[in-house]
Formats: sequence, structure tokens, C-alpha cells
Amino acid sequence: MSDDHISTTHIGSLPRDPELLDLLQRRQDGENVDPDQWHQTVQDATESVVRKQADVGLDVVNNGEQPRVSFNWYVANRLSGIGGERDAPLWDDLADFPEYASDAFDTETIDLTKQPSVTGPVEYDGTAAVDEEIETFADALDAVDADFEGTFLTAASPGVAAATLVNEHYDSHEEFVHAVGDALREEYEAIADTGAILHLDAPDLLTTGHRGFGDRPVEKLKPIVRLHVAALNEATRNIPDDQIRVHTCWGSYEGPHHRDTPLVDVFPELYELDVGGLSIEEANPRHEHEYRVFAEHPLPDGWDLLPGVVDVKTNVVEHPDVVADRIERVADAVGDPTRIVAAPDCGFDTQAGLAMVHPEIAWKKLEALVDGAAVATDRLF
Repeated sequence: MSDDHISTTHIGSLPRDPELLDLLQRRQDGENVDPDQWHQTVQDATESVVRKQADVGLDVVNNGEQPRVSFNWYVANRLSGIGGERDAPLWDDLADFPEYASDAFDTETIDLTKQPSVTGPVEYDGTAAVDEEIETFADALDAVDADFEGTFLTAASPGVAAATLVNEHYDSHEEFVHAVGDALREEYEAIADTGAILHLDAPDLLTTGHRGFGDRPVEKLKPIVRLHVAALNEATRNIPDDQIRVHTCWGSYEGPHHRDTPLVDVFPELYELDVGGLSIEEANPRHEHEYRVFAEHPLPDGWDLLPGVVDVKTNVVEHPDVVADRIERVADAVGDPTRIVAAPDCGFDTQAGLAMVHPEIAWKKLEALVDGAAVATDRLF
């Protein structure tokens, strides 16, 4: 947050190069990958995305999630109790368009038609992986030596981690999601101990109703949202609120999204989060009208808003004035431009190999984000 300009950031995942995608796929398929080759490839990729973020002019940056196969599936590699997999149900909006649905999640790197199953107690088994990721990012920051306003590192929320996995061990979803949160607490605190912002990806707060929910009323969804919020708050209880930001969305996939839950319907539940910032989509055609909700439901004291002002589902590069218009209307709804940090709607490569925006265009869209924030700054300050 800044008191004299609109700061910029992004949501976590950034384009991965072909060599890294190949290694991610081989590791995901269970192949042995030379550890030195893996480390050097990840190091080079991380330094590259940090340098590109500096060149674009972003203010608050991360490692681009380079060593992760996805924003959520990586948890299966950092938790114990995983055994086997089952078919993943199709999301409700895609089920309405079956001819289109078969192409929506087509990627060679990860099989999104399956879900890992939890068949035993869940405990954290990712200490070495998160420590290596943190160290690699620190080395990249030292190598680039840019003057960023801040840094962040991402992690899957307890709710989205639980939604990614299939519970075949715990007696209830409540017990399961809290067990996952207890396990991931170690990762959250390791990130927070670096001084970086802990960025929690929690699309589950808006997309829990995407699979098998059908036409049931939103009131049936709210208890699940409240449970996931409570699990997140419990898992981060040792981290200051102002060091946590949460991203929620309706899914970064290119689909009809006609069954998305209206934002206003879950606002009381979202505002129960113990965080300092909320990131949410405000740019894509299905949700760009919902900035008005923030005038009706003011942000809690101490919160910043990270509105999505660049669409990650289209290769059209926004004009800076379009970005500025989006920033300005959200700032007007919030009532204070110093509480706005401009961002894209979601990550640009959330599932490795499934990016809807071409890598070169993704960086061009981030340039438009920075340029648009500068225009908005001139208008608002």
C-alpha cells in the first residue's frame, strides 16, 4: 500500500519456460530427474522471472511459482497420507457445454481429470521443498538487486488444498480441512518468517459450488465457506494479519462461468478472514461489474484491496487507460485510493502448461498493468 501512488503486484504464477515445463512433467510422471539439473533449471527460471518483473516495473513481486506444478496440486507432493487417485468431477458450468469441456483442461504437464486421494493421516512433508524454494527466491533477489517495494510467496489455502484432494480417511470434511490446515501451518509460518507477505490462494471461497452444486441455493454453500475461512484463520493464527493477503476467484480457466456465485452473496463470510489484504477478480467480462459491492460493503479496517484489473483469460492486451478506468472505479467504490494495489485477475500459469495467455503476451499485459497504474495515479493523487 502506498500513500502517493497505486502500487502494482500480481497473483503468483508466471510463465514457465519449456525446459522447466519438461522437468515438471517428468517429475509429475514419477521419473527420476537429476537433482543438479533440477536445481539449476529452477534457479535460472526464478532469476529470470524476478528480472522480468523488475524490467516491467512491478512493485511487489514473487518467484513466479516456478518450481511448482500448479498453484494447488503441489500440496500432494508436500503432504503425507496420499495414496492413489480418482476421477475428478467436471465443473458445473463446463458440464453444460460438454463439447467444449474436453478441451478446457488439456495439458501434458498435469492430468487435471484426476484427483489425488488421502488414505492416511495428513502431515506436512514439504520442509525441504519450501526451504529450497525460499532460498532460491532469496538468491534470485540478490542476483537481480532491484528496488522492489515488497515481496510475497504463495501457498494453497487449507480449503483449496482439501478441495484438490479426495478425502478417503477422515470422518468428515470439517475434520479433513482442519487437518490439512494444521499440516500446512508449517509452510505458512516458514514463508512469514522470511518477512515476505504470505499470499494464500483460496479460490475455494468462491468456487466450492462449482462441482456438483447444480442449482442448489447459495445458502447451502455458505456453511462450507465459513468452515474454510475458520480453517484458514486457525492455520495462520501465529502470523500478523497485515502480513497475509488472500486471493479468491471463480477459477482461472477459460469457460462460460455462468454458474459463478455472485460476489455479494458471500461477503459477510469473506470479511471474517484474519488478513490484511483481499485479491479478487474485477476485470473479466463475468465479474467486472462487481466493484460496486465494495461501496455497499466497505472494506474492514486495516484491509487493502487488490482488484484484478487485467484479464488473464484473453490474449487481448488492455490499453493503459482501460486499466486506469478499472482502478479508478474500484478506488471510488472503496473510497480511498491508498488502499488499492493493482493486480491481474489471477495467475498467468496457475496449472503448468495450461496458460491461456501466451507467455510473451502475459508480460505485455503486466506492462499494461504498470502503465495503467501510473495513469490512475495521476488521476487519483
